[in-house]
Amino acid sequence: MTDKANVYVGSDKLYADVQRTMQLAAELNSGWHTEAEVRDYLTRITGREVPDDVRVFTPLHINYGPGVTFGKDCFLNFGCTLLSIGGIAIGDGAFIGPHCTLATEYHPEDIAQRHQLLTKPITIGRNAWLGANVTVLAGVTVGDNAIVAAGSVVTKDVPANMVVAGTPARPLREIHTS
Repeated sequence: MTDKANVYVGSDKLYADVQRTMQLAAELNSGWHTEAEVRDYLTRITGREVPDDVRVFTPLHINYGPGVTFGKDCFLNFGCTLLSIGGIAIGDGAFIGPHCTLATEYHPEDIAQRHQLLTKPITIGRNAWLGANVTVLAGVTVGDNAIVAAGSVVTKDVPANMVVAGTPARPLREIHTS
């Protein structure tokens, strides 16, 4: 986990980018779309080409499109929330279950500074799998091939090839691949 956070305080450009992203996400979520149309929306939302084999089931809740990158052949199930001002990288082949939240943003404890927005990036490794209702907090890396059990809250980095579970998520066992 990265110790240094980025700090944001009331930027008009950032607010405009967030509003644009949320408008496009509302359009994306407003009806049924083909896979190609969903990827077209994701390209418009992120400002970068989205691989042809990416699949996202709507609704998708996202506040800052330029902060998200999708790897090849990744999948997001319905109801996911991406608070992405700090940056979210989703690796090739990653599976993200329904109603997962990836939150790169948080606020200081100090009441005098609470209106500041702090961010740290999230990285979801290649072939990682997040079960339903997983929450990944700012600054966390989920390693390649790792599995996060449904309902877990991930507050610290998850090593590659590890199964974790709980609140906070703790290692259960290593994954042995053939």
